[in-house]
Amino acid sequence: MPSAHAAPPGPAIHDWPLPYAARLELRLPATVELVVIHCTELPDLALAREYGERVLYDSGTGNSGHFYIDRDGSIHRFVPPERIAHHVRGHNARSIGIELVNTGRYPHWLDSRHQAMDEPYPDAQIDALIALLAALAAGLPALRHIAGHEDLDREQVPASNDASIRVPRKRDPGPRFPWPRVLAALPFTRIG
Repeated sequence: MPSAHAAPPGPAIHDWPLPYAARLELRLPATVELVVIHCTELPDLALAREYGERVLYDSGTGNSGHFYIDRDGSIHRFVPPERIAHHVRGHNARSIGIELVNTGRYPHWLDSRHQAMDEPYPDAQIDALIALLAALAAGLPALRHIAGHEDLDREQVPASNDASIRVPRKRDPGPRFPWPRVLAALPFTRIG
């Protein structure tokens, strides 16, 4: 079970490191310049944790964001910011990944008939995201850019139901994410 940790002036963060977190490569905090917003595309935090714990690489690590924010606004740290998490191709070394629990396209991620991402992001979740981003910006001097996963991974892949149709490999955080609200609250520039 995660333990509570509060670090003023930021929000309460529950440390819940992945079993392999210490195996992830270290980096200098001064090199982190980008935060990438994801959604889990899974129904709940428990399943997101299960996916994050899966070992996928010879290094004994897997795919995960640094922070996960549940619908109720609770924040969970799976990977410390000084470690490189595997969350977005080509940008991991210089970025922080934040996953928002949201169903997305689950369970038919690549089915062309199920590409809508209709679940809204609750106010508590977005408020927690803004508080976390403000705390990260205060602690990481180079952190000034933000992107959605969909901004950085634009690959189109064959649909699972019909290989002649191409669908986005990644769509998160998706069309319901409130970019204007988040950008208005923070000193970040959106890239991608």
